[in-house]
Amino acid sequence: MVLQLHVWGPAFSLPSIDAQCLAAIAYCSEVLPKDSWELIASSDPSVSPTGELPALQNGSVWVSRFRNIVDYLRQYSEGAWNLDQNLDDVQKADSVAFSTFIESRGQSLIDLYLYVTSQNYYANTSPAYGSLLQWPNQWILPPKLHTAAKTRTEHLGLSSLDLQAMEDQRKREHSAAVASGQIPSNLIQQPRETVSKLLGRTAQTNQFRLEALTADFFEPLEAMLARSKTCLLPADDNNNPSTLDCVALGYLSLALVPELAFPWLRDAIRSKAPLLAAYTERMRSRCFGDAPVETKHAFQPTVPAVLPWRAPERISVAAVGTTLLGTLADNTPFLREVRQNRRLKKAVEADSAFSSVEKQVLSSYADSSNKDMLLSIATAVAGTAALVGYMVHVGLLSFSTGGVEEEEQFEEDAGVLQIDPGSASDFLGAL
Repeated sequence: MVLQLHVWGPAFSLPSIDAQCLAAIAYCSEVLPKDSWELIASSDPSVSPTGELPALQNGSVWVSRFRNIVDYLRQYSEGAWNLDQNLDDVQKADSVAFSTFIESRGQSLIDLYLYVTSQNYYANTSPAYGSLLQWPNQWILPPKLHTAAKTRTEHLGLSSLDLQAMEDQRKREHSAAVASGQIPSNLIQQPRETVSKLLGRTAQTNQFRLEALTADFFEPLEAMLARSKTCLLPADDNNNPSTLDCVALGYLSLALVPELAFPWLRDAIRSKAPLLAAYTERMRSRCFGDAPVETKHAFQPTVPAVLPWRAPERISVAAVGTTLLGTLADNTPFLREVRQNRRLKKAVEADSAFSSVEKQVLSSYADSSNKDMLLSIATAVAGTAALVGYMVHVGLLSFSTGGVEEEEQFEEDAGVLQIDPGSASDFLGAL
């Protein structure tokens, strides 16, 4: 059985636009024989039952997320496909700790770099998704990813990187000031701020915070690399990479390789961590090949490539309908919460990081939340029905029957709902 790794497609000369997908690709390229797996740029989370990418498919078995994929490959191969098999307990603990550090800090920086920074998102990231996705996902997924990235980074206080949000906030504040009479009428019309002014203000506001964030992320890894020289955590005496190196490559390559309109993260890694930048280039060449990865490699696998690409299937009419209905459901209040609870339950059941007790607790929470939602809906329906029944009982609503002649010369009885205005005062008095 050939394993299939489904990922977000290539962008910025890398085999994927997502850090977790890049880490999974690097791991599979190191541990799996080339003829035992295929790389598919599905770029559609709905292909996986858990709704997440990367996702590894082995027949009817689906495994999502990098850490779960690593665990599954180790168990499936009975330890043969395991980059960390030669590490001792202390090194394994270090690997887990630094992997968590890279994923948490690195994801925030990538979110800020590719999505929150307006110049980069609109000039580079959004067009990259447009070349990967099929209709209607190319109109649905990028805004969702953009919003999710901004939500994940709100606590960092760097929303001013989003120039569009800054302009919208300025307009809201101006409108509120006008409405409250704080601005004289002769000053209401104000010129729109230019992009250069916004950029200048943004750079001044964010410089110190970005300096601190990038230093906190790069400096520990730079110090770690200075000790080991070749890899962050060599897996053996031959200095082969470990799982930690695959995780690091996923995030560092997105920081270093893309040519963006505002390359503040690339400038930071080159200036603060030159060893880390050189290490990223070496790992990129080892795992992804020397040549830049292009979109045609993923969608036209006849082109020679280092990675075992397989063209994704064309989206079907049924899949389009499912996507549109899913989008509609996600924007409907009650259905949105039900779907979120179902996704939570599936994700928890598929994630090996949770213990059996934690899985049971979270699954119970999702089930009880759905039951509460259905109970609320049933209560609202029952209350409405009781109100209508009472209105009919007191005479506010009455029904009359009349004959209606159709063109086919037959008659039907039709109930016509009528409201008796004269009984409204009686009804209100009864209340």
